[in-house]
Amino acid sequence: MRILSVLFALLLSSQAIADESYTLPNGTQVAPLDVFQECDACPEMIVLPLGDFMMGGRLGESTYAYVVRDDAIVVAERDDPGVRPNERPVHHVTMDIPVAMGRNEVTFEQWMMCVDAGGCRHTPRDTYRRFGHEGQFTYRGTYPVMDISYNDITEYVAWLNSLIGQNVYRLPTEAEWEYAARAGTQTPFAQGEWVHTDQVNYNGQAVPREPGAVYEGLAGRGGPVPVETLDAANAWGLRHMSGNVMEVTASCFTDTYLGWSTASEWRRLGIQAECERVSRGGSYQTSMDFQRVALRGSGLQHYRFKGNGFRVLREL
Repeated sequence: MRILSVLFALLLSSQAIADESYTLPNGTQVAPLDVFQECDACPEMIVLPLGDFMMGGRLGESTYAYVVRDDAIVVAERDDPGVRPNERPVHHVTMDIPVAMGRNEVTFEQWMMCVDAGGCRHTPRDTYRRFGHEGQFTYRGTYPVMDISYNDITEYVAWLNSLIGQNVYRLPTEAEWEYAARAGTQTPFAQGEWVHTDQVNYNGQAVPREPGAVYEGLAGRGGPVPVETLDAANAWGLRHMSGNVMEVTASCFTDTYLGWSTASEWRRLGIQAECERVSRGGSYQTSMDFQRVALRGSGLQHYRFKGNGFRVLREL
């Protein structure tokens, strides 16, 4: 399944490369799957091919089969419609906005460049108790930045845009995020039907032991890892789209999908001035099921949480 997914993604990307190229302000030409960095403080970006995909999680995909009935949480069958209804209906989405996505989650080091330059007012904590373990860990450098809110992120994005003199960097919508995370696949994870903690930094100690399933040697690291570590890239080269830290998006949370069929509609209709912002991708704190590409979380846009980070998108 992994090999077929990669071949499909490479076929899609090779077709796109023949048709698409973009010129950056500095005159550099980029094409789908090219990596570029247009200023010293800017994150590395990967150009995404245009295309389409089926957005959402199919019925029965989640192994965390719990539903709320009569004000109580009860175990249900995996194909019960009450299991994760906010991931449905699965629907077709066309990516009609050319974009590049951050290769990595924005790092603590990159965030502090913004703080030191006066563009970001919030200095995140860099010491936490290790989740599920004794002791603390300190993260700086290329660890993903955490303890930031959506409101904080808007300052970082504005600062990035000021560096290049264009209003092109922003948070992705959740449609753009999911398209990038899937990288041409439709399986629960970009790596296939399941994923090891060597590939995704999640809490392997919290994985449910399903009848007949074998999960061996899963790690529970208790904290994030530097963004360049683990075999964590999908077929398009984007690292840690699942796991490490939850990634805040620009989208407002809805109880179910409203059927928007293009990236433009998601951008135009799915963002408001004030709302609960969708977060995607799971984190080091949660089990395998929470790392699925389709999984959705949410939080108040002023709320800072140690498990939340983000990556940026650049319009082309």
